[in-house]
Amino acid sequence: MSDEKHTDASRLISTHGGRVTRTRVAVLDILLASGQPLAHDEIAAALARDGIAHDRVTLYRNLDWLVEQGIAHRMAGDDRVWRFGVATAAAHEHAHFHCDACGQLFCLKALTPAFAIALPDGYRMNRAELIVHGACPHCSRQSD
Repeated sequence: MSDEKHTDASRLISTHGGRVTRTRVAVLDILLASGQPLAHDEIAAALARDGIAHDRVTLYRNLDWLVEQGIAHRMAGDDRVWRFGVATAAAHEHAHFHCDACGQLFCLKALTPAFAIALPDGYRMNRAELIVHGACPHCSRQSD
């Protein structure tokens, strides 16, 4: 990871009142560099490649903390696996794209869905998710 990315991750964590630990910074560095949401196992593999010692529980706790602070967001794919990405705004209000060919999940930050949902009395919506399915640019080119 570049020193600039590392500094950004440290600053984000400390701004949100969190302890700036090696693992927490490394996890956020990985999310910042990925460009797409990653599954727990993908993040764990990246930590291992970078020589960052960790265990599954510590990784889950760090990811949960990042989500609770609004630094990251999580969404479930069709495989029921949580994927984590960096939150770009206070509210996580954008659509996602699931490539049915390669299985990757992408944030569509430029596509902000407008939800017009009239819930019955007594219900309160906390969030809604929109996942568009199809083929990503790479897979689309492969099938042409």
